[in-house]
Amino acid sequence: MAKLSFKVNGVARDLELDTRTTLLDALREHLHLTGSKKGCDHGQCGACTVIVDGRRINSCLSLAIMHDGDSVTTIEGLGTPDNLHPMQAAFVKHDGYQCGYCTPGQICSAVAVLDEVKSGIPSHVTGDLNARPQLTNAELRERMSGNICRCGAYSNIAEAITEVAGRQA
Repeated sequence: MAKLSFKVNGVARDLELDTRTTLLDALREHLHLTGSKKGCDHGQCGACTVIVDGRRINSCLSLAIMHDGDSVTTIEGLGTPDNLHPMQAAFVKHDGYQCGYCTPGQICSAVAVLDEVKSGIPSHVTGDLNARPQLTNAELRERMSGNICRCGAYSNIAEAITEVAGRQA
C-alpha cells in the first residue's frame, strides 16, 4: 500500500492504494468517477482517456502512484449538465456519439488535441516539423486515432472538434 495525493477535477484527493492500482481503477473504484470507461484494458481503445497535467493519457496503462502530485481532469471535470464544456456541447450538437461508451474518452482526447495543436506539438502526419501544425483532416484523424468508436460516429466527432477548433482560432 502507498499513500498518494493528487488533484482530480480541481479537488485535492488523498488515497491509500495498492501500488498496482491503475489510475483508471483509482478514479472509478476509489473516487467513484465512472465517466472514464474500462474498454479494452490494454490501451488500445481510448475509452479511459483522461488529461493529466494538460496531456492526455490512457489511464488503464498508468499506475495511480505515478501521478502523486499531478492534476487529473476527467470528463466529470470538464463541464456540468447545466454548463457544458464547449467540446461536450459540440458533441451533442453534432451527434458525436451513438451508444456513448467511448464518448468521455473521445471528448477528453479532443480537448487535449486542440491544446496540442495550439502548443505546436507535431503529430506523425505533420509535414513540416519546424512549422506550427494546422488542424487539417489528416492531423485530426491521426491525433484522434487512439480513440475507437465501435458505432462509427467518426465523421460527427470530427465535425464537433472542427467546430470547437474554429471558435478557438
